[in-house]
Amino acid sequence: MAARTKLIADSGSTKTEWALLGDHEPGIYNTQGVSPYFQTAEQIRQIMEVELIPQLPAGTVIDEVYFYGTGLAQQKNTQLVTACLKAVWPSATVGVDHDLMGAARALCGRTPGIASILGTGSNSCFFDGTTIVKNNPGLGYILGDEGSGAYLGRKVLQYYLYNTFDEELMARFDQKYQTNKDEILENVYRKPLANRYLSTYSTFLSENRGHFLIENILEDGLNDFFFNHLYKYRESWTTSLHFTGGIAWHFRDILKELCELYELPLGKILRTPMEGLIEYHR
Repeated sequence: MAARTKLIADSGSTKTEWALLGDHEPGIYNTQGVSPYFQTAEQIRQIMEVELIPQLPAGTVIDEVYFYGTGLAQQKNTQLVTACLKAVWPSATVGVDHDLMGAARALCGRTPGIASILGTGSNSCFFDGTTIVKNNPGLGYILGDEGSGAYLGRKVLQYYLYNTFDEELMARFDQKYQTNKDEILENVYRKPLANRYLSTYSTFLSENRGHFLIENILEDGLNDFFFNHLYKYRESWTTSLHFTGGIAWHFRDILKELCELYELPLGKILRTPMEGLIEYHR
């Protein structure tokens, strides 16, 4: 009997990574992010129909879809995404859950641990191997998201606009972005998807490692995540701390240093949850 064909999605607000599982090696595909906070049902379906399906092998029949994404802790958003998936693949079994559950399954498998996402946004939980038992409230990029790309990018803009950067960093910033105060404020306060916009400035940090001001932003920003989130779990001292996301991956040296400093047991650091989700659902 042929293996059932499974489609797994790990979706953030910036991009969605898809994996196709069957009798073959997993196929990996990318589309823009799916965010039920900011997109309509029609826009979400178009991402799948226009961006994803043309990438899949011709004649692919999907038996099961497992979708993990941002904003899906709310039931109305889960229902919206489920309806979109069923509209595109009406005969498939569909499972929709929030990105934190995806991260927990990818990082912890079926064993207890602390799972953290550090990407465009940030989140964390204590996972008992089956369910998420504890989760600090996510306050979004304006009030929360400590340690995220948006949080760190906001710090970069503050240092730039307040002239906190020295002449060298100011010149590097101007050369790379060629922007100004009015344009920055327009994007942050008037245009949609400000969290994505802020997050783009976190790349300035990875490109200028070693400068003391850059290291200060990184250490302070990631320490804020430890202090406001990981410290709130008693289990942080008795189970492994796992991380996933672009920020976690690019600045994994600082995560390791913070775990050593606070004597916390470090587990896996994955660039994306997909590797672990493939293993979990295989």
